Amino acid sequence: MEEGVRLTSQLIDVKPEHVKIGMKVQATFRKLGQEGEAGVIHYGYKFRPMA
Repeated sequence: MEEGVRLTSQLIDVKPEHVKIGMKVQATFRKLGQEGEAGVIHYGYKFRPMA
């Protein structure tokens, strides 16, 4: 990330063979899960390559 932050997270919208250490990514807000059909929905950040 531009700010120099490093963390472990999920990468989306990219094939595993195209992932490189040091590649530029951007945060995107996504649904992470749900507790049952009528339960709490959890949202959070995942990351995808910058275009």
